[in-house]
Amino acid sequence: MKKKNFGGLDKIIPWRRLEYKDREKVMQNLASHEDWKSCFSEVAPGLLLFARQWVQSAADAEDIVQEAFIKFWRRNHKIQNRALLYAAVRSIALDFIRRDSRRARREATAVGETNEFIEPQFEFEDDTQRALAEAIDVLPCEQREVLVMKIWNELTFAEIAGALGISQNTAASRYRYALAALRNMLQPQ
Repeated sequence: MKKKNFGGLDKIIPWRRLEYKDREKVMQNLASHEDWKSCFSEVAPGLLLFARQWVQSAADAEDIVQEAFIKFWRRNHKIQNRALLYAAVRSIALDFIRRDSRRARREATAVGETNEFIEPQFEFEDDTQRALAEAIDVLPCEQREVLVMKIWNELTFAEIAGALGISQNTAASRYRYALAALRNMLQPQ
C-alpha cells in the first residue's frame, strides 16, 4: 500500500484560518494598534526624561525607550500598566549602562586610556532654571529618580513603587526628602 504525502496540507491550513478571520477581531486589533500609538506619543516624552538619568545622550535614551516599549507591546501588557513600562525602561537603561561600561573597559584596555563622562548640556532660559537643575543634580540618585517620576512624569506613588521595586511609603518618603533638600538648597539666605 502506497502512503499519501500530506506535506503540502500543513501549508494550506494557516491560509484558510486567515481567510475566515472574524472582521470584528481584525477591527479590534486595528483599534488596539491605534491605542498603542497614542499611548506611545503620550508617554514617550516622560519616559525619555526618565531614561536620560542614566545615559549620556538623547539618542541612547530614545533607543532605550523604544526597546522598552517594543518589549512591553510584544508581551501584550496592558497599556494602563505604566509602572511596568517605567520598570522596563529602568531595567533596559541599567543593562545599557552595564553593556556600555564593559565596552568602555575593553576599549580602555585596548587604547590604554579611558574616556571621561560627558554630562548632557541643556540650555536654560534663566538662572532660576539653572539653579534648580544644579540642585536636582546634587540630590541622591534614589531621591532624584522618584522626584523626576512624580513631577515631570506625573506618576502616582503606587506606579513609582512598582517601577522601582520599593514600597509606596518609601517612594513617598524619598519624594518628601527630595523636596525638603531642594527647599533648603534654593531658599534665599
